[in-house]
Amino acid sequence: MLDDNALLSLLLGGESDRVERKASLSDRDGMRRAICAFANDLPNHGQPGVLFVGVNDDGTCANLPITDQLLQTLAAMRSDGNILPLPAMTVQKRNLGGCEVAVVEVQPSDSPPVRFDGRVWIRVGPRRAIASAEEERRLTEKRRAADLPFDQRPLQGTTLDDLDLDFFQRVYLPAAVAGDVLAANDRLADLQLSSLRFVGREGTPNAAALLVFGKEPGNRIPGAYIQFGRFEGRELTDPIRHEKEVAGPLPQVLRQIDEILDANISVAVDVRGRSTEARYPDYPIVALQQLVRNAVLHRTYEVTNAPVRIYWFSDRIEIHSPGGPYGQVNVANFGQPGVTDYRNPLLAEAMKVLGFVQRFGMGIPLARKELEKNGNPQLDPNPTENNVVVTVRRRT
Repeated sequence: MLDDNALLSLLLGGESDRVERKASLSDRDGMRRAICAFANDLPNHGQPGVLFVGVNDDGTCANLPITDQLLQTLAAMRSDGNILPLPAMTVQKRNLGGCEVAVVEVQPSDSPPVRFDGRVWIRVGPRRAIASAEEERRLTEKRRAADLPFDQRPLQGTTLDDLDLDFFQRVYLPAAVAGDVLAANDRLADLQLSSLRFVGREGTPNAAALLVFGKEPGNRIPGAYIQFGRFEGRELTDPIRHEKEVAGPLPQVLRQIDEILDANISVAVDVRGRSTEARYPDYPIVALQQLVRNAVLHRTYEVTNAPVRIYWFSDRIEIHSPGGPYGQVNVANFGQPGVTDYRNPLLAEAMKVLGFVQRFGMGIPLARKELEKNGNPQLDPNPTENNVVVTVRRRT
């Protein structure tokens, strides 16, 4: 975080490509555009951009009360799914020259271009603008090849022929890029994929591209499937009632596993009168969906060939995800609301774009809420350094 002297210098120096001021929270989309533009850092300053909230355009104090709720609202802009990929930013209350302000410090992204609402925003001097095709190309070239997460690393030997480009252009692009931007865009598929970070500088698709659009993802990423098994009793040694390996591109896998889960749920009917009845599933489908999608998203694809496994016993369901907690998530804080990190950030973005994730960091809290509402016992997560097992117990 910048010190008070540096912040005061930026605040009093006027708006520039590193500074924006807002008197209140009334223009929240404008704030998101500013965060997006600072993260893109088109001038390549390599320094954070700063959004000051509680300051008028001329730099005078707006006397806005800087409450905890205001700070939480600003912090939530990072992970509400509107700015992708997630920006690196901090939010603090500071007193600068006698004025209490909220300071949002946004670091340049390692994975530009960053989009808000499907558009690439940049700073052109003191104003924001939507990036032109040439400016977007420059942002793409800024991307650092080193230290990329596994899902953004090019898979050597993979070509565009390994991808379902029809699905990418027909389904994914309209969901990821604003319609007016797409209508004015006549780029070929390889440049479109590059703009959305699915291919590297040499035009080679990365792991996320193969997972989401690949015709046969398992050919290059052997663990990219879900193994489902339903057992007659409570142990793995009990007779198997049904088993299935669900493989293919991620949207197909998630839709198929939703159908399998729904087909295995039993619903009890409590007739309370001639015209009323209550229906009680043994497991709420929304909770199972959230937990399975969490397992697919947060697992490691790099150091294991193991799949995500769903074991359905007579009294419980176990969901096994290869790889332990990642980043700021650890065994102690696993599953706490607001504590999240992404081993596969581009995959997270793709799942958000395709509608499989509504809000980042809320999968387990939402599952807990649905289980409680349905009358199931509390969720039982068991994270270790190398594996995460989440147990859902049957409603009795």
